[in-house]
Amino acid sequence: QKVIDQLISLGKEHDEIILATDLDREGESISYHVAYILGLIKENWPKIEFADVSKKIRRIVFHEITASALKEALENPSELRIDLVKAQQARRILDRIVGYELSPLLWKKTGKNWLSAGRVQTVGVRLVVEREKERTAFGLEPYILMTGIFTIEGNEVAAKLKKIKGEAVEIAKTIKLYAGEYTFTKTSITTETAETTKAALMGATFKVEDMKETVTNRYPTPPYTTSSLQQDAFFKCGFSSRQVMSLAQSLYEKGFITYHRTDSFNLSTQFVFRAKDYIIEKFGKGYALERPRGYRTKSRMAQEAHEAIRPTKLIEVDDLGKKKESLTINHKKLYKLIFDRAVATQMKEAELKTVTFDLVSAENHVFEASATKVMFDGFLRLMETTKQENRELAKVTDGTKATLKEIEVKEQKTSPPPRYNEASLIRTMEEEGIGRPSTYAAIISLIQVKGYVEKDGRYFVPTVIGTAISDYLSKSFSHIFELDFTSGMENKFDEIAEGKEDAISVLDDFYKPFLIELEEKKKEVGMIQIKEETNEK
Repeated sequence: QKVIDQLISLGKEHDEIILATDLDREGESISYHVAYILGLIKENWPKIEFADVSKKIRRIVFHEITASALKEALENPSELRIDLVKAQQARRILDRIVGYELSPLLWKKTGKNWLSAGRVQTVGVRLVVEREKERTAFGLEPYILMTGIFTIEGNEVAAKLKKIKGEAVEIAKTIKLYAGEYTFTKTSITTETAETTKAALMGATFKVEDMKETVTNRYPTPPYTTSSLQQDAFFKCGFSSRQVMSLAQSLYEKGFITYHRTDSFNLSTQFVFRAKDYIIEKFGKGYALERPRGYRTKSRMAQEAHEAIRPTKLIEVDDLGKKKESLTINHKKLYKLIFDRAVATQMKEAELKTVTFDLVSAENHVFEASATKVMFDGFLRLMETTKQENRELAKVTDGTKATLKEIEVKEQKTSPPPRYNEASLIRTMEEEGIGRPSTYAAIISLIQVKGYVEKDGRYFVPTVIGTAISDYLSKSFSHIFELDFTSGMENKFDEIAEGKEDAISVLDDFYKPFLIELEEKKKEVGMIQIKEETNEK
């Protein structure tokens, strides 16, 4: 209230009001509500009019908190984007309809008044629940992997068994999942046939065939979006999605990185040319591009023309925050990820040479050897690489004799679809159009706080109550908690933001059939059966 009173007081003293909140829908909505509090908006929702024509309202947007960005924004003010506000409000209303109507139904059906349902939240839980069911249903099949250790002209070479008597040993299968597909591989060699197969191979004579040498280019991955930053920071730093957003918010507020809620790959012209100068100075002219490299945003949900996440200035992590800013080790770890990724996009591609050849017997048993060597590191100079990517095979020619010294036998089992961790859950939500970059961390946090899912190490497993709630809601309101419906609503919100859809019509189309369905479920007797969990083992 104190802040509101101060805003009202300042608003009365000035004829021009500049709204400078974040540039996404939520930021636009905040600007709108500030204008409303100041009495500048006359609202009869969804009709919105500007009330006080004597005062000028200016909206400025910027991607970074720097003097130059603010100066440019002030020189190029725009209008309050009402369509964005309507899209944000429509989402909020729809989410409240689902949450406020379904949560009491859960209370009635379970006797647990702390439970809640949500349009996006419940789909997030369902992803974890369905994956656990898919894992349970997956049949584990044992199989054998064989690797031959050969001597070729005095050099030892490891090669993977590819064929037996001309028949491929690797078998790939693809199964359909609730979200996407899962492909797994096994071999045709079983525990029962392993010894006879090994004996047949050890008795054969091999020679080199089909020697190939190919040179390929590897290009840097695009600069970070909210989703890809959360995923990479999880794998490389062990940060949770909420932790990433907190650290990024701090770096943004201190002026070190651009706005961190984005699904765009766009980099500003100023940055790419500054990056080129930095690359030439740091690594040499041979690592810089002649022309800037751009990336096409793949996300079908891409919102406004944001920038990707990048450093605002080309300050290396060791020189970061030497003045008054207090930065933790975690701030610096995240900043380094952002810095390296953004700069790498403007470095030359790496050049890799891959050598492959087959080791073939008269019986048409085939092993395959392969190795890759980095010929020019390019952007890999900045990014970490694994040692396995830089092996080289001795040069051989077709027809060269190879002696099979031994065969390494490994017993394996087919792996079920993996459980979700924070990174893979975010990636799936993004691919399926569930939620927004700004909501991923909140959704993942909420479904844990509510006790619907928990972590087993780094991976999510559904709780008994989470499974029961997901099963009930997905059966009783099947269309609402399907992936297609949830992503379809996101597209509707996009269209409202673009002025192509009417917010009231979108809400009306959802609410009328939903209300009928809800009333039917309220009349049903019976409770949701939840087997209470215990800590006993």
